[in-house]
Amino acid sequence: MRRIAALMLTMLVTTAALTVPAQAAQRTELGVGAYPRVIRLEHTQFRRGRIIASVNSWDGGGAFARIFESTDEGASFHPISEIRDPEGARGECCGSLYELPQRVGRLRAGTLLWAASYGQNGGADRRMSIRIWSSPDGGRNWSFLSESARSHTDDGVFEPEFTVDSGGTLWMHYADETEAPRHSQVLNRVPSTDGVTWGTRQTTVAISPDRVRPGMPIVRKLPDGRYYFAYEICNYGSRYCGPYFKISPDGADYGDPTDPGARVATASGNYFQHAHTVAVFPGGPNGVRLVMVGQIYTDSGGHPLPSNGRVLLANDNFGAGNWYELPAPVPVPGAYNNFCPNYSSSLLPVDDSRNVLELAADYDGGVCKVYFGKGRVS
Repeated sequence: MRRIAALMLTMLVTTAALTVPAQAAQRTELGVGAYPRVIRLEHTQFRRGRIIASVNSWDGGGAFARIFESTDEGASFHPISEIRDPEGARGECCGSLYELPQRVGRLRAGTLLWAASYGQNGGADRRMSIRIWSSPDGGRNWSFLSESARSHTDDGVFEPEFTVDSGGTLWMHYADETEAPRHSQVLNRVPSTDGVTWGTRQTTVAISPDRVRPGMPIVRKLPDGRYYFAYEICNYGSRYCGPYFKISPDGADYGDPTDPGARVATASGNYFQHAHTVAVFPGGPNGVRLVMVGQIYTDSGGHPLPSNGRVLLANDNFGAGNWYELPAPVPVPGAYNNFCPNYSSSLLPVDDSRNVLELAADYDGGVCKVYFGKGRVS
């Protein structure tokens, strides 16, 4: 992760973000950057239904976030704002975008939250932090809100992820390296009742021996009120950075932290290596279809398949049992273990959930850029 973060800030490029139309069966460039996120506004009085996307980007002034909007179901995007945290000069990574589904403290339902890891390029004495910005108007204006985590050593805190549990508490999940040498990395979470003050951290997943690294937390609320918690576990058993999940009854309790959870794989054992994310669609006998994207698609032995970078996985049983393949609308052929190509791509239901919108990064002439496209999910 440190090498990935360093690479992101050494590739200093300036780009002009333009409104771009999507083309059928083709990926369309959004702009320079990586680690895209995309959501639909559902809880705000104004601009409801619009799609908001974020990208970790960089230029001569350092790292920052670009915010985009789509008013045509992901057929095109236009830039609406930027978030330039002062800490971005020392590195920014792994941005997260979330819309509050209900009031939290003084933050109204529909408030957008942006969080990222800052400080990874701060040198030997770095103290990384996760810093949060908020927007009351659909992403057009942002102000600094709070800091939810800070490292007490030069170890990192990465990959923030928000959710609000069934009791109304806001949670920040993140990957935490600060419990070394006992654990190389764990998944922790911290609660807040106002988005400003954050409580004592709690362990969500921590697995021995010390080299095992759970990371990349993703939380999605299911239609039945439960919470699907997805993550990767690296250096565990025979799989390198394979996808796992747990289901929480309330979004606050995730069970025994030493339980690795359930593995994700197809009937033949194929799985994604590294940096997967999940979206919730309607469909199947239970009315819920989970659709997943990951960085490298491999066989059961961990060897990249010919369809690597061109596949999504889906499941109609709340994640249990075998997953099956769908075509990815944004092809990233030859994706490999690197911060850019197909790394932590993002999915969203569009067109009344008939289609999936995907945002994914890939290299273009040595420059990492984010692309978007749409495809069928049925």
